Amino acid sequence: MKLTIRPSSLVPTPKHKATFTCYTLTQLPIVNPNQMTFTHNLPNWQQLLNPVDIRSLALTPITSITTTTTTSTAASSAAAAKQPIRKNWMEYQGFNNWEGLLDPLDANLRGEIIRYGQFVDAAYKAFDFDPDSHSYATCKYSKASLFENSGLPGTGYRITKNLRATSGIKLPSWIEKAPSWVATQSSWIGYMAVCQDKEEIARLGRRDVVIAFRGTATCLEWLENLRATLTQLPSVLNNSGLDNCEPMVESGFLSLYTSGTDLIPSLQQMVRQEIARLLQSYGDEPLSITFTGHSLGAALATLAACDIKTTFNPSPLVTVMSFAGPRVGNSSFRRNLDKKGAKVLRIVNSDDVITKIPGFVIDDNERRHKACDGGFRKAVEFQNWIQKKVEDTQLSYAEVGKELRLSSKDSPYLMGTNVSTCHELSTYLHLVDNFQSSKCPFKATAKRLFSKKH
Repeated sequence: MKLTIRPSSLVPTPKHKATFTCYTLTQLPIVNPNQMTFTHNLPNWQQLLNPVDIRSLALTPITSITTTTTTSTAASSAAAAKQPIRKNWMEYQGFNNWEGLLDPLDANLRGEIIRYGQFVDAAYKAFDFDPDSHSYATCKYSKASLFENSGLPGTGYRITKNLRATSGIKLPSWIEKAPSWVATQSSWIGYMAVCQDKEEIARLGRRDVVIAFRGTATCLEWLENLRATLTQLPSVLNNSGLDNCEPMVESGFLSLYTSGTDLIPSLQQMVRQEIARLLQSYGDEPLSITFTGHSLGAALATLAACDIKTTFNPSPLVTVMSFAGPRVGNSSFRRNLDKKGAKVLRIVNSDDVITKIPGFVIDDNERRHKACDGGFRKAVEFQNWIQKKVEDTQLSYAEVGKELRLSSKDSPYLMGTNVSTCHELSTYLHLVDNFQSSKCPFKATAKRLFSKKH
């Protein structure tokens, strides 16, 4: 039987539910041309856009990768996550920009990074990815049961608010004839939770509020990712007088954060309102606000942190634990974020292409305008010319915060894995769990389990 490709269509198979190519893209094994499926003909760049875990939906056999550690390694990581950090909690939240904690990686910080990564993992597990489901793009569980059903019991946190993100893309009239899930404009993106357990509060040294965002899942979220040009921040998020360049961020990310409908408030409004309520309830206590997210969720976490530091003055310590995040804004946005005091720790896999997009990065702090002699002056002039051309395209981005750089190549158990695997949250948590330092990047005792699903 010969398969044909039809854009924005469902492709049924005997054994699998229908899937949509915009969120089931992955790098597939080399197969016989006579056995190729429809996904083999997609452009390579499409396969790099926030792939999600689709092992159970894949149309061809793929390698399922499960990260494990030895008993001693798992025990040490669990112990680190439960060590009292009350005396130094502000350092682990980035008050001193994690000085002296990243290389080598402090054991307590490792535990905190993994703990926040598990909150993001719960957001993925609670999301209904099935386009055939009547509850598609919503949360599958109640607030009271989400952690338990997502395999994360005993957190000491209670979910207080479900969060939704809405796309601002104007849809054409013909979209009404497409399946409803194609035009899903608003979807569940994550949750807000506050630490309520007295023992956990005592261990942490403060009451912590966590806001966790999943990555790209719906068609319109995928399309928002492609809107890579920079757009000026609204005045309420801006901090004028910093420099001659206005803070600008990726158009699609800002759209998902600030767009709403007549019935559904924007993600920005939801976060602000709940933060205001929690500050009123717990503002007299030591308090921290921690945004965490993966991929698109990391970008939204960074925007939300900037927003909260702007909206609430004074505000508690606001921290971002960013996993596999794409670039968010220009150099002026970075300086704006730094001045407001938001602390961002970017966990980056060097082999993950998503962390290298969108746009170009040229650090304007390195531009030199003074007169120089000979060839060096010409080189500087050329650099400034290139910088100007990049800025004119509105694709000049700057990295934000502090970076913890990892690499799949450092793990002996990740060799040969594909682009999708390098971006997965499970890969990031595996690398964090086993990273030691730049001189000794991987624990010798770590183990890896490979299995195949057919």
